[in-house]
Amino acid sequence: MSLLFVALALCAPVAFAVPTAATPESAPSVVRLAQDDDGAWRLLVDGAPFYVKGAGGTSRMEELAARGGNSIRTWGPGATVEETRALLDTAQRLGLRVAMGIEVARERHGFDYDDPAAVAAQLERIRGEVMAYRDHPALLVWVAGNELNLESTNPAVWDAVEGIVRMIHEVDPNHPVMTTLAGFDPALIAEIKARAPSLDLLGIQLYGDLDTLPAKLAASDWTGPYVVTEWGPTGHWESPLTQWGAAVEDTATRKAELLVERYRGTIAADRRQGLGSYVFLWGQKQERTPTWYGLFLPTGEATPRVDAMQYLWTGEWPSNRSPQVGLPTLDGRTATESVTLHPGRTYTARIEAIDPDGDPLTFRWRVLEESTATSVGGDPEEVPPDVAVRFTETAPGTVELTAPAQPGHYRLFVEAHDGQGHAAYANVPFRVQGDSP
Repeated sequence: MSLLFVALALCAPVAFAVPTAATPESAPSVVRLAQDDDGAWRLLVDGAPFYVKGAGGTSRMEELAARGGNSIRTWGPGATVEETRALLDTAQRLGLRVAMGIEVARERHGFDYDDPAAVAAQLERIRGEVMAYRDHPALLVWVAGNELNLESTNPAVWDAVEGIVRMIHEVDPNHPVMTTLAGFDPALIAEIKARAPSLDLLGIQLYGDLDTLPAKLAASDWTGPYVVTEWGPTGHWESPLTQWGAAVEDTATRKAELLVERYRGTIAADRRQGLGSYVFLWGQKQERTPTWYGLFLPTGEATPRVDAMQYLWTGEWPSNRSPQVGLPTLDGRTATESVTLHPGRTYTARIEAIDPDGDPLTFRWRVLEESTATSVGGDPEEVPPDVAVRFTETAPGTVELTAPAQPGHYRLFVEAHDGQGHAAYANVPFRVQGDSP
C-alpha cells in the first residue's frame, strides 16, 4: 500500500466550502515586496501579507477557491478586453488574486530580438495591455513572458524584458513584475542580473528536479524573492523511457504523492525567499498524453492531485476523495518493462483500485496511438487518434483486449470513476510488432 493510501485512510474527511464572495472595488490593489529585519521576503497586498497558494489556468475558478487556493496564473490576456475584465471580475468575486501573464515573443518561434522595430512594436502592444488592466483590484503581479530562455541564444531578449519592466513600473507603480524561467542556473541568472536588473522577482519552473532548487539558488547567488510559477508531476522529458523511447507516465496516485513530497520538501520549506507557488495545471491539456499535466480529466473529473492540493493549502482532506490506483499491467508487465504485443492477439490488462469512501468504482479503458509530438515548452499538440480495440471486462479492473492489427506504437489508458465527480487514471505505452495469429 502506498504512503498516500495510508494517509488517506488515517485522515478524517472534511468538507470544503466556497468562500464568501468578495465585494468588487474600484480602487487598484497596492502590491509591494518587503524584506523583514531578518532578511526574509514578504509579498504585501494592501499592506497585508499574502502567500501564494495558486494554480496555473483559468478554468474551474470556483473550485480552486473552494479547495483553498487564493490565486490563479494566466499566460496572457484573453482574446478581448471584455473577456479579460470578466476573468478579473470573477477572480475578485471569489477572493482570488491574478498573476497576469503578458505574451512576450519567443526566439524559438522566430522572433528576432535584434530587430529594433519589432521590439518597439511589442513594447507598445504590452503598454496598451497594462493600461487596460492595471487598476483592477484582483491584479496581483505582472508576468512578463514565459520561459524566454528555452531554446534561446540571443541575450538581447533580456534587454527587451528590462524595457518592458521599466515601462510597467512607469505606468503601473502598484504591481511588481516578474518573468518565468525554465530551469535555473548561474549563467542564466548572471545574464538576467546584468541585463534586466529592474525585475522585482523571478518565476521558477521545475518539475521532477524541484528538490534541487535550494542548491540552484545558492549556486546562482540569487538572494531576491521568487515564486515557483510551474511545478507538478515529473516531466515527460525526465521520466523513464521504453525501449522505443516512449515516456512512462506516473499514475494519478503517484503524482499526488509527489505533489505532497515536493510541496513540503521544497516550496513550503523556504519562507525566506519563496513567496508561494502555482501548481500546473488547474484544468487539462494534451502534452504527450491527455493526462500528464492536468489536475482534471478531459471529461471534468477531479483527480487525486486536486485532493492533495486542498490538503496542502488547507490542512484538510475533502469529505469525498478520489479513487486510488496502483500500477497497471498489460500482458502481466508494467510500463517500464517495454510491453510488446502481437497484432490481433488477445491479452489481459489489470489495475488495482480502491475508493477511500467505499464508493463503487467503474472503469473506462481506451487505446490511443502514441504521440509523435516533439514540441517543447508546452507548445500546442494534437490529441493522438483513438484506436478501435475490443475490450471485454472479466472482473472489476480487469479486461481482455485484442491488440491492434497494425504494427506501431500505442498507449492503453484506464480510468477508475467513483460516480461522485472524481477519478484516478494510469496508462501503459506498448508496441505492436511481429506476426498476427
